[in-house]
Parts: sequence; C-alpha cells; structure tokens
Amino acid sequence: MSASAPSPVALPRLEWGEPAAPLRALLVHGLGSSAALMWRFGTELAHEGWHATAVDLRGHGDAPRALDYSVAAYAGDVARVRPGDGDAWDVVIGHSLGGAASTVAAAADPGWTRRLVLVDPALFVGERDAGIIRRSQERTFADNRIEAVREEHPQWHPHDLELKVAAVARASRWAVEQTSSQNATWDVRDAARRLRVPTHVLGADPRVYSLFTGEVAEAVLASNPAITMTIVPGAGHSPHRDKPEDTLRLLREALR
Repeated sequence: MSASAPSPVALPRLEWGEPAAPLRALLVHGLGSSAALMWRFGTELAHEGWHATAVDLRGHGDAPRALDYSVAAYAGDVARVRPGDGDAWDVVIGHSLGGAASTVAAAADPGWTRRLVLVDPALFVGERDAGIIRRSQERTFADNRIEAVREEHPQWHPHDLELKVAAVARASRWAVEQTSSQNATWDVRDAARRLRVPTHVLGADPRVYSLFTGEVAEAVLASNPAITMTIVPGAGHSPHRDKPEDTLRLLREALR
C-alpha cells in the first residue's frame, strides 16, 4: 500500500435505468474487468426500478492510467464517485478487487453508501491466491480470443464472452500486473471490521474456487455483526457470470 494518500482520478461511467429513479446503485468491477461486465447487475437493478451506475477502475477500460495501483488508490477513486445529487448510494456492489476498494471506501466514510454487497471480495489475498490470480491474468493476456474465453467458461452468456475480450483488450496489462506487485501485502480485513453499514457477501462456492472462504471468511464474519454471507452454489470467483440467475435471486433477497 502507498504510504501517502494517492492522487485520485475521475472514473468513466455506464448507466442503466431511469436517472430519476429513487434508488441508486454503484457497481465496481474486479481486476482485469470493466464497467460493462457488471451488466447483469445493472439490468437487474433497472428492472427492479433502480438507477445503476458502473465505473471503469483506473487502468481499466476508458479510465485514466496512473502509476499507483494500490488498493488504497482504487478505493480513493471510487470514494469520490457519488450520485448526481451528491447524496449517498443506496447500495454499492463490488466484485473481487472492486469489493476490496468499496470496503475501504465505506469504512473511511460511512456516509458514502447505505449498504454494501460484496461479490467474492478480495479482502485478503495470500500467497497461494496471489499466484492463482497472477497465472490467470497471464493466460488471459496471452490468448485473448473469444474461443479461449468460451473454452474456459462455456456456461457464460455471449455478452460476457464478448465483453471479457473487450475488457482485456482495453485494460492496461501493466496496470493489472502492478496491482499484484504493488499490493504484496493485500489485506483490508481491518477495514471490513470497521464497517458500520449493512454488508452482505455473495460468496463463490469453495468447491469451485473462492477468494473469500475458510478461516478468512469466518474471522471477518465473526469480527463484525454488520456483515452477513450467502454462497452461490456451483459458482466460481465470478458468480454473476457463472450462475447469474442464482446470484441475482440472492441479491434481491439481500436488498430486501
């Protein structure tokens, strides 16, 4: 993590739903992804009467490039993203890296959002998971054909296949690599312990692959009664792409 406060960048947005909707959601994607890949959440929320906004994180999509790719830098950027009237978000939904950044932002400013939903969040990344993530990103950048994505994820919707290829093409490989190397100690569990807003984790199935599982998940849940969790059966690290119907059903239940 950076010793001094990172310099923020302004994040580009995509939107779903009526701008005047009474409920507003912010969607924050994971490493090597993009705002567009949060489309499942955006379309579902719009159908339920929400207005949803997704952002490209620094170094991803159309967002500005920078030198600092610490979790603190990502968090500082998303913390500056507010609804048009400057009020709090009704919910922030963050996946993986986006979940870590959103956790840090919400812990620092309880008035930023009224609720958090964390999708297999990267609150702690140990050596084993760091290696898995690094190798996955290397494979992705080495062969960014839609056929390769389909072979690895045959259950994904065609939109997800196309948008994943586009996200990798538009992301900075250097930024993705630096996100791993600059966060050699990747641990925002203290921020999770300090959360005061209702927070629900949509966890991946550890029988497939999950970042937030085992002793790490148990300790975080035990440390803060504001945090609850459900697991999406059969889903890997991206439940909204692996098991979208189940993920959205659990999201609706969490928001109720």
